[in-house]
Amino acid sequence: MTIASNDFKQKIEMTFSPDKLNKVQEIIARYPEERQKSALLPVLHLAQEEFGGWLSVEAMDYVASLLQLEPIEVYEVATFYSMYNLKPVGKYVFEVCQTGPCMLRGSDDIIAYIQQKLGINVGETTPDGLFTLKVVECLGACGYAPMMQLGKFYREHLTKEKIDAIIEECIQNAAINN
Repeated sequence: MTIASNDFKQKIEMTFSPDKLNKVQEIIARYPEERQKSALLPVLHLAQEEFGGWLSVEAMDYVASLLQLEPIEVYEVATFYSMYNLKPVGKYVFEVCQTGPCMLRGSDDIIAYIQQKLGINVGETTPDGLFTLKVVECLGACGYAPMMQLGKFYREHLTKEKIDAIIEECIQNAAINN
């Protein structure tokens, strides 16, 4: 670890595990030489998975170095897409769609209910680190509105009762897996 002389911030060295580094090399090999930037999205996913569920500046800098990119090129992509977390998040991230069809079907009420139920605002994490609430743009499931993404799965036709059941399911899963 080194200390930056100008701002006294600690610089943390980030490295992938050997398995993840092999996966990065496989991803890069999918693309023509000198086109390693094409690997950016999947490598950012790996970094987020490897480094605690979010992308610190150090993690993004590490990805930039692996892909031989300028750090700003990585920051631009990571800040554009809602699937990347730029600060620590809870074990369960509720990503509620807030675009037109979901809003017409009550996503604003669902968001307000989740806020009230968990005692957090959009972009916040519960004090126990279990839940984070995010709002996102269209998730491409307009016919199932209102809906949200929870991990790799969609939760559709949301109601207050379904939100209660999802929260309870997450709490039970967390208890079993700890």
